[in-house]
Amino acid sequence: MNKFIPLDKSWVIRMGFLDVASGHKNIISFLDSQNNLNDDLLALKKVCEEWDISNDIHVGESGTIYRLFKFASWKLGLNKNFILEKSLKDRSVCNDPTIVNLRLEELLKLDNGTSQWATASVLLGNTEILENIPYKLQVTYDALLHWSQKRKKQEVWEARHDQTILKQAETFQKIMKGEKPDFECEQAEDYCFGRIFGYITKEEGEKRWPALRGHETDRIKEMEKTIKQLRFNLPVDSKDHRVIQSVGMYIKLHKLEVEILYPHTVNKTWPQFWEFLDIIKNK
Repeated sequence: MNKFIPLDKSWVIRMGFLDVASGHKNIISFLDSQNNLNDDLLALKKVCEEWDISNDIHVGESGTIYRLFKFASWKLGLNKNFILEKSLKDRSVCNDPTIVNLRLEELLKLDNGTSQWATASVLLGNTEILENIPYKLQVTYDALLHWSQKRKKQEVWEARHDQTILKQAETFQKIMKGEKPDFECEQAEDYCFGRIFGYITKEEGEKRWPALRGHETDRIKEMEKTIKQLRFNLPVDSKDHRVIQSVGMYIKLHKLEVEILYPHTVNKTWPQFWEFLDIIKNK
């Protein structure tokens, strides 16, 4: 199973950001040594290569990379020019450099409640204490602690694999065997999987994670549209990687004859996805 699970891009992006901010280049050699990098980590590699030598920074389609490095550009007075791709061009992203002075609670209200601006602030030295820490911001604190402890020992940080995808993959494997496994939607990245397999409703997702409306698509609407397409055996036209991953599993489970128009979109996070589906056997 593990060989089909991608690197945890949230974790590695934070490691890369900390490396670049402190003048280290371990992130580039690490990414060079990896096979099957997803599109976001390929974008991270390009950003890390460009940061010290170019004013033009290519962030691909990653909102996380864009917000983190844009915040750093503002905070450090670098005036970098960010080049966006695909859906990121059309997404609503705050463009006010004065947000570098905001408290974490205020940063967490921006862009439909994403924690990415707060993550940038924490990684650049914000030491405020919050009572209720969002899931992804906790990942940031864990990443910062790990990176700092390794640097203190003059050691290189360690990567990890995507536990969110692993949990979904393991749950799907059990479903395919005819089991009815428990599954908890812990964070926004669980929504598409949880919605299509009945672990969460549209209303619950919208209430818990308003930022779902600001990803590659409005994932609340996109999932409802896609579920209707499946119901009527229409081609699935979503270009959202999380949507396509959940749809691919659902089609496999129910042996549907439904065309997915943009299967390559899974490369953004999970390049090994279709290989993973091929090895999963039905009951």
